[in-house]
Amino acid sequence: MAKIVLDTLRHAYMPNPTQDSDWALKQLDLEWEDGGAYALLGPSGCGKTTLLSIISGLLRPTHGRVFFDGQDVTDLTPEQRHIAQVFQFPVVYDTMTVYDNLAFPLRNRGVDEKHVDQRVREIAGMIDLTHMLDNRAAGLTADGKQKISLGRGLVRSDVNAIMFDEPLTVIDPHLKWQLRSKLKELHQRVRTTMIYVTHDQTEALTFADKVVVMNQGEVVQIGTPVDLFERPQHTFVGHFIGSPGMNVLPCEVADGRPHVAGIAVQAGGSGNLGSASGKLEVGVRPEFVRFAEAGDTGALPARVVKVSDAGRFRIVEAEAAETRIKLLVPEGGDIPQEQAHLLFDPDHTAVYRDGWIVA
Repeated sequence: MAKIVLDTLRHAYMPNPTQDSDWALKQLDLEWEDGGAYALLGPSGCGKTTLLSIISGLLRPTHGRVFFDGQDVTDLTPEQRHIAQVFQFPVVYDTMTVYDNLAFPLRNRGVDEKHVDQRVREIAGMIDLTHMLDNRAAGLTADGKQKISLGRGLVRSDVNAIMFDEPLTVIDPHLKWQLRSKLKELHQRVRTTMIYVTHDQTEALTFADKVVVMNQGEVVQIGTPVDLFERPQHTFVGHFIGSPGMNVLPCEVADGRPHVAGIAVQAGGSGNLGSASGKLEVGVRPEFVRFAEAGDTGALPARVVKVSDAGRFRIVEAEAAETRIKLLVPEGGDIPQEQAHLLFDPDHTAVYRDGWIVA
C-alpha cells in the first residue's frame, strides 16, 4: 500500500503544447492517503483514464512527478510500482481454472505453492468464488470473470495500489449493485489503496471515501460524497452530481445581495457581494427548493409547467423569468395548478462567479 502524491502534473498528447486546450491534463497537485478508497469521476474525455495511466506507469507525464510513499516513481514501470489493474473488460485465461487464474500472479513471481494455495483460498472466500475454484473460467458469466480480475489484484500482498478502469461497464445492471457492495466490503477488509475510474456518479459515491471530480482535463473538486452534494464548489459539480442536478440560475447583485428575476434571495456563506463582477449565478439543488406557504416573504413568483412522477417523490419544473427551476415534492404533497411561489433554503443556496463558488 502507498500514499500517492502527484506533483505539478500535466500531460499533452501533442509535442510542444502552447495553449490551454492543448493539454489533456491541466496542472494537478493531488495527495491520496495510504489505504484510501478514491474515485475519479467525470464525463468521457475529461482525462480520467489519462490520469490513471500516469499513476500506474503506463504513461509518462509531460510535466511533473509521481511519488509513492515519498519515492519518485515517475520513470518506473507498472511492475516496478507494484500496481494491480482491473480493466473495463475482464481479462481472464479461459483455458485455466478459476484457481489457476487467481494463482497466476503469485506463481509468476515464484511464490511457493503453500503460500499460493493459502492466498488463493483466502481471496476466493472474500469474492464468493470458493465453490467454483475447479471450474474453467471460460464457463463463467461476465460478473464471474470480473470477480477473477478483482481477485488477481487482491491476491498479491505486495501491491501498492489497485486501479479500476470502469470495471462494471459490461456487468448487467442488477449485478452492479452486488459487485459495488462487494468491492466496498473488500476495501474495508484489506485497506489497500484503491482508485476507481467511472463516469457513473452512483458507482463513485457508493464506493469512494473521497471523489475527485474532473472536467476538461482539470480537477474541479475533491471531497466526500456529502461535500459534493451539499456544497459543490463549481456549477459543473452541481450539474453532474445529483438526479436531477442542481438548479443554476442567472442572477444580479443589488445592495450586496443576489437577485433572481428581480427577487432578493438569501445565499448562505456568500456574505455581502458588493459590486461583484463576472458571470454571476445562484445554485440550489431541487431538494432545497419548496413552494411558499401563507405568510412566507421573499418568495419567487413562478409558473408550474411540468410534473414527473419518480415514485417516492415528484419532480416539479417551474418557470420564473424564462428560467426553469426544478424542485422535489414528496408523494402526496400539494402542487399548485399553475401559479406558484418558490423559496430556497438559504443554508443550501450559493452564489457562483464564472462557475466557481463565492465564499
